[in-house]
Amino acid sequence: MFKDSHAFSSFSVNDLEAAKTFYSEVLGLKVSDNPMGVIELHIKGSNNIMVYPKPDHQPATFTILNILVPELEYAVDALIIKGVTFEQYHNEYLNTDKKGIMRGNGQGPDIAWFKDPAGNILSLIEERK
Repeated sequence: MFKDSHAFSSFSVNDLEAAKTFYSEVLGLKVSDNPMGVIELHIKGSNNIMVYPKPDHQPATFTILNILVPELEYAVDALIIKGVTFEQYHNEYLNTDKKGIMRGNGQGPDIAWFKDPAGNILSLIEERK
């Protein structure tokens, strides 16, 4: 039914200006204002992602955005310098190191999770070569 349709993703934040600053200045993404009072994230090779303000915003308890990077360790270090704190997981499903990186060890990709200013969970995933 929708196989030829276009789609895009969206998520909410509690402070649109803080989100705009974080996504553009910290993550270095191209961000544009949309006339509907939202911002759009422009990510190479992807559809635009709409970020909208929601006064009663509740952060997602799951990863809302995965960003593929060529060198995860370098990307994590670059964001730590900019003040980003990576999540620490230590359970039977996820185990991160001191930097917050879950090493796939050939079983899967290396991944690191962090939060935006609204508390939404994002990840960096090392692209397989």
